Amino acid sequence: MSKAISIFDTTLRDGTQGEGISLSADDKLKIARKLDQLGVHYIEGGIPGSNSKDIEFFKRIQDFNLSAKITAFGSTRRKDSQAEHDANLKSMIQSGAKAATLVGKSWDFHVHTALQTTLEENLAMIYDSIAYLKQNGLEVIFDAEHFFDGYKHNPEYALSVMRKAEEAGADWLVMCDTNGGTMPHEVHDIVTSLVGQASSSRLGIHTHNDCELAVANSLSAVRAGAEQIQGTMNGYGERCGNANLCSIIPNLQLKLGYEVIDPEQIKQLTNTARYISEIANVHMPVNQPYVGTAAFAHKGGIHVSAILRDSRTYEHIAPETVGNRQRVLVSELAGQSNILSKAQEMGIDINPENESTRKVIAKIKDLEHQGYQFEGADASLELLLRQANGELKELFVFESFKMLVEKTAGRPVVSEAFVKLNIDGNSIYTAAEGNGPVNALDNALRKALISYFPRIANIHLSDYKVRVLDEKDATASKVRVLIESRDAENTWSTVGVSGNVIEASWEALVDSLRYALLGQTKREDYEEIPSAARGLVNL
Repeated sequence: MSKAISIFDTTLRDGTQGEGISLSADDKLKIARKLDQLGVHYIEGGIPGSNSKDIEFFKRIQDFNLSAKITAFGSTRRKDSQAEHDANLKSMIQSGAKAATLVGKSWDFHVHTALQTTLEENLAMIYDSIAYLKQNGLEVIFDAEHFFDGYKHNPEYALSVMRKAEEAGADWLVMCDTNGGTMPHEVHDIVTSLVGQASSSRLGIHTHNDCELAVANSLSAVRAGAEQIQGTMNGYGERCGNANLCSIIPNLQLKLGYEVIDPEQIKQLTNTARYISEIANVHMPVNQPYVGTAAFAHKGGIHVSAILRDSRTYEHIAPETVGNRQRVLVSELAGQSNILSKAQEMGIDINPENESTRKVIAKIKDLEHQGYQFEGADASLELLLRQANGELKELFVFESFKMLVEKTAGRPVVSEAFVKLNIDGNSIYTAAEGNGPVNALDNALRKALISYFPRIANIHLSDYKVRVLDEKDATASKVRVLIESRDAENTWSTVGVSGNVIEASWEALVDSLRYALLGQTKREDYEEIPSAARGLVNL
């Protein structure tokens, strides 16, 4: 039977120390529920008593009935005091948590410099604090802060800290690479030296990513005998972050054969990572291993040609194993295989021998040369492919638009857009104000279309990005606009490029609504479309 490894998630505590991350009590509760569904074994909720958010979290989490053990975090008693009088330790006991993470110093340099006490008093602080928590029925996880640095400078004292924690009854002894500067071979050697010395406590590892080695160091510690890994989702944490559980969990389970979480639960890994990214309001790197949108994305034509025959040619696992999916990117590097794969994914029947296929490939490459990028704008690409395949006709004909932007002293800028379209042979002219010219243009376009296509009322823009393509041209530079739109069920992205940001925005806006009507108009909705417009959408 494979060895079981315990996963200790500290996203809600250590992860929130990362720059730009702030979670409300509601955010923490949502993330805790998601982590429990993933199957982690411990969820460190924060420092009870330190702030109102953490107090609220520990109070409300009691009603959630989670499988994971909710863990409170705190430090050893103050020097020259008694554990039973320490407010920090009392709040951990009163939090209702079943387990407690207690951090203590294991580097003599820190004892003298940070705590400004003696080595003997530090050992007493560790012993008294752990014993007090154990007497009050808590499982105790002792985090030996700066253990690896301490071991390298004074191995005997670092080991004496672990022995004292074990004597006090600690259930877990966790070795921390707090500064994140230890190498994998050092971790392996040091953990190996500790294995066998602890008779009752189990060993864990807590690493930071300052040398881009947190994941490697965690795996190295497990290989040497550690049975618990502490980390965060997406690697959130102070400075360069903590060990990334999104990489650690599949590496342990799928590559090294350890028993970590249920195989069905690991399929939730990608969804969990992205969900937490959204709650934390932190951009998730597209190239993040296993769970990033580019983790199984293929761009080069040779690669795509091979994966169409067998995905193992360029994928180390099946992306569905971790809840991700394979993506084929279409760009100036695209070949016929890329186009065929994307068309198949979109349900478009394209003949590789057809002249139109070669023409659309050439057109895509030309558009990419002009500055378009379809990797993040699948909706615009699908419209292009359907139009090339003769499946798409326009729902409306654009005639003109005008913009009025007025600024007077002491008053905010006023933006107004005027749009003229032809729908069903009727000339439609609308005007609308907005919070800026692009918003005004969007409002005017929707106003013109909504009486013909009422479903666009449920569509809204969720993101708007502008990128300058020719910085040397300063304010005359060509720009690329990427718009993300969504309805109750779906999200899609469209792109526009121009030397004028308004024109680029217009292109992306029009594609967004064209795609929405393409996707939402089904046969059962046919009667809702004006008679002369029937047949103008893809049915």
